[in-house]
Amino acid sequence: MKKRIPVIAGNWKMNMTVQQGVELVNGIFYGLRFVKDVDVIIAPPFTSLYKISEVLRDTYISVAAQNLHWEDKGAFTGEISPSFIKDVGASYVIIGHSERRQYFGETDETVNKKIRAALQHGLTPIFCVGETLSERESNQYHQILSAQIHGGLVGLSAVEVEHIIVAYEPVWAIGTGVTASTQQAEEAHLMIRNLLAQNFGAYIADEVRILYGGSVNAKNAKELLSSENIDGALVGGASLKADDFIQIIKAAT
Repeated sequence: MKKRIPVIAGNWKMNMTVQQGVELVNGIFYGLRFVKDVDVIIAPPFTSLYKISEVLRDTYISVAAQNLHWEDKGAFTGEISPSFIKDVGASYVIIGHSERRQYFGETDETVNKKIRAALQHGLTPIFCVGETLSERESNQYHQILSAQIHGGLVGLSAVEVEHIIVAYEPVWAIGTGVTASTQQAEEAHLMIRNLLAQNFGAYIADEVRILYGGSVNAKNAKELLSSENIDGALVGGASLKADDFIQIIKAAT
């Protein structure tokens, strides 16, 4: 039996007004009043972070930002610093999501800067890695994952890495309705854990929680989460419906 506490994180992406978000988290909390041995996280848009954090105070649900800037303040129009995120009540932050890499020029170097900044401010990074369809089909995904893990975590100590959550998100499965098979997902998670062991030692690799993300839903969650090296899920579309998200949380228990 896995000793790592599972994580179920809902990434709302660019969805939900403040009021819609409040209704959704109330639906989740009042639909499932008690959760044992699962860390539940919600990542709303920046505009909702403060209000959602207030609503979820003293509940079992934690709050994450979807991104941050590595500088603490300054002339960076449109950016949000780690201290701002802490100030509004969030304790986690998603870093390096494939959509950030694909549409907004995020690189392994900027991901590394953001992870360092998050850790310095006491935020827990949810560090995303994953290959594209062409990289999967050309059997390059091992090299891609290795480069992303190394590039994102370079210069960090083992103690720091222990405080990071990794999310494996195959780009070809995000929002496409295509889910990696349980075997494919488990294989990639084991690969990531071995990469962490090589770089930071077996103890750290065994402690770090690795989530699967990519068209996770109420129907496939239980099978995916039964795998030895899959420690939870980073959920997209299914986190926008209270009933579906509750079923995924239940699957983790």
